[in-house]
Amino acid sequence: MPPLPKVGPPPRSVLWVDDEAELLEPHRLFLADKGYEVTVATNADDAVELLRRRPFDVMLLDEQMPGKRGLEAYREVRELSPTLPVVMVTKSEEDATLREALGANVRDYLVKPVSPRQVLAAVTRILEGSKIRKQAVARAFVDRFRAIEHERHGALDWRGWIERFDELMRWDVDLAEAGEMGLYESLRGLYPDLQREFAGYMQRAYPAWLRDLEGDRPPLSIDVVPEFVLPVLQRDRRVVLVVVDCMRVDQWRILEPTLASLFDVESTHYFAVLPTATPYSRNALFSGLFPGEIAARFPDWWGERDDETLNAHERDLLEAQFRELQISVTVRYQKISTPHDSEELERHLSTAIAPEGVSAFVFNFVDLLTHGRSESAILYEVAKDEIALRQLTLQWFQRSSLYSLLKEAARKKVTVVLTSDHGSIHCTTPATVFAKRDATQNLRYKFGEDLRAERSEQALLFPNEDALRLPRRGLGANTLLAVGNTFFVYPTKLREYQSRYRGSFLHGGVTPEEMIVPLALLTPKG
Repeated sequence: MPPLPKVGPPPRSVLWVDDEAELLEPHRLFLADKGYEVTVATNADDAVELLRRRPFDVMLLDEQMPGKRGLEAYREVRELSPTLPVVMVTKSEEDATLREALGANVRDYLVKPVSPRQVLAAVTRILEGSKIRKQAVARAFVDRFRAIEHERHGALDWRGWIERFDELMRWDVDLAEAGEMGLYESLRGLYPDLQREFAGYMQRAYPAWLRDLEGDRPPLSIDVVPEFVLPVLQRDRRVVLVVVDCMRVDQWRILEPTLASLFDVESTHYFAVLPTATPYSRNALFSGLFPGEIAARFPDWWGERDDETLNAHERDLLEAQFRELQISVTVRYQKISTPHDSEELERHLSTAIAPEGVSAFVFNFVDLLTHGRSESAILYEVAKDEIALRQLTLQWFQRSSLYSLLKEAARKKVTVVLTSDHGSIHCTTPATVFAKRDATQNLRYKFGEDLRAERSEQALLFPNEDALRLPRRGLGANTLLAVGNTFFVYPTKLREYQSRYRGSFLHGGVTPEEMIVPLALLTPKG
């Protein structure tokens, strides 16, 4: 029995609508040679009839034909085949025609005379552009992966850690968007070593930075206002400061492109202070002080209370920081934590940004989403990993009051400093800790006497809170900070904690995901 002939995919089909059909023959032959099947119609009515009979992959539509104009025909085509991509081909170079075509949502626009290669490029871009881009991402990563593996055990300073982590986050986003899950898993395989080496570096480097603030160190939470907000304020006399609680670098990467039409975007990073938790890192950002200095200088605003209360004075701390900087400025502050808060901001958007001074906004949605996974089975399933968390963040952002605020800032030509207070990490490994009753209950950081982890590689122990510039808690008080993807459990509550928190996104520990924070300067275009 002879072998069956190989059956390949059918050729991609092109419907070309143009009253000068005889001039299209060289184009048709060129496209056919490249594997495309081209059907020609000389008027709009014939084109619509062809579409009724069979589907096409792309349409090339002449704008200036006897009878119906191309744009008139386009509206009929849209009703008949809503997803058919259309390339408008026209002799007209008038802006009005271009705007009308783009306003009708045509996929591309070519001005005659066109060469066969121009047509091929437009068709290929529409039909195969996504596949080509995905293949390019995969090839680039495979080439770079070998170098990353070779470089990963080299000693890094704080600049090197930012560069390495930022690159991995870019690949993380690009590979996931390209659907290259095999390569994505290879990338994720680098993370345990990355996190372990980062923890070792931070145990040495972080106390050294805090001992010598004038030495070679990265920007920290305490530097956000003087280094990034103040220069804009001094130049423009007003600035918007936006803090998106618990936003990771990869989450910022997927939000960034949505702002490209509104702002010139300059992205950088800083290191959150330890512990990477809101009471410590965000208060440090607003005050310009380390937590121990806040507790000493403003004891009425800091005490052994719940975390939410500890962040009740962010506006006061920001005003105090500007006084310390000897800057007389009006501070407007607003925290958006509930749907009602968002509605209020939307309702008063036109007056939300002060005509002068600092307009500061804190958006808590990402943090609420991150913590809410532990309390909601549905949310846990929807935001089950980093990829899903990014997509949920993007969907929220596109319809959020934050996006509305940023569009208002762009309209008013007000520069925005957008950042976060810390990131988070997907925790899957329980780490048993032993502590006395006075130990705090946090899952990624603990304070107390005689603290220790069952396995020393799962946590960093700092016996002296002064080394971290934390509030003093008395003799014998230790600080235990989680590393890697661990979360702290007690031997007596092992199963309860494992079932409740395994797979949660948490923060407070020492990983690049929590400590290396995105910061963007958004300058309105035009």
